[in-house]
Amino acid sequence: MKKSFWLASYPKSGNTWLRILLANLARDGDAPVDINAIDSSDGIASARRPFDNHLLISSALLSHDAVDLLRPAFHAHLSNTSAGHVSRKHIPVRFVKTHDGYTLNGRGEPVLGGVHAAAGALLIVRDPRDVAISFAHHFRRSIDEAITEMGNGDHCFAAMPRSQSMQLRQRLLGWSGFAASWLDQRDMPVHLIHYEALHTAPHATIAAALAFVGWQVSADTIDRAIDAAMIDKLQRQEAEHGFGESGLRQRHFFRKGMAGGWRDDLNPAQLAKIEQDHWPMMQKLGYSIINLPEAAESAR
Repeated sequence: MKKSFWLASYPKSGNTWLRILLANLARDGDAPVDINAIDSSDGIASARRPFDNHLLISSALLSHDAVDLLRPAFHAHLSNTSAGHVSRKHIPVRFVKTHDGYTLNGRGEPVLGGVHAAAGALLIVRDPRDVAISFAHHFRRSIDEAITEMGNGDHCFAAMPRSQSMQLRQRLLGWSGFAASWLDQRDMPVHLIHYEALHTAPHATIAAALAFVGWQVSADTIDRAIDAAMIDKLQRQEAEHGFGESGLRQRHFFRKGMAGGWRDDLNPAQLAKIEQDHWPMMQKLGYSIINLPEAAESAR
């Protein structure tokens, strides 16, 4: 059975781009992988339909907390049986996307199943100042609203009490809380990937991630995958055929695909708010801070 690894990221931090890169590593022929047929991962951990199908119960009848009690066994089942492994003979490991923070359920169990469900995780992080802009664009929020949600440790996806989402509840924990939850847990090893490094040093960054999961490919294969996943090529595909993961409210998923765009898009108050909310984790992850809060100065 293949080893399973989480592709974990706070939303709008590069998870989809990494999945496209991974898919292009194993593609047949010279044409880039179709962005509407990405087959590098077994979907997203929070998908409701697989949960219902495997447990033979409608999760709509359960509370969010009750679902969390069942999710550890569900994720372990998919990891350790053929039922959870979509036939991808060309990829030697199993990847599963997740926007869940690493949390515990009411019994003190990791909601994602801990070591019973995965051998490790690739944690993708991105400068929160860029995340705020991309988050606002994707979810049709104002930048100020996005900044507020990123700083809210109780913010969840798919947790509305009177609507039925296609996904199970995901506790995001805020931008800082999400990263901390994965970095601080001791259930499994985590390999950290900076979104910015995928731009500045893509070959070395992908090679290190592949070494972590035990997937051996040639240097030429990595270079071809990087070329196939260039933002202009993804934009061209989306313009011609659309992108199924973009959502109904979004015009373009592959927008700029750049690092550091916040310098042009954030006003001073927005910049200060993000840095005030997240400076400890930003420093931990190596992101420079322009308006260093007094608390950070005194900690030096």
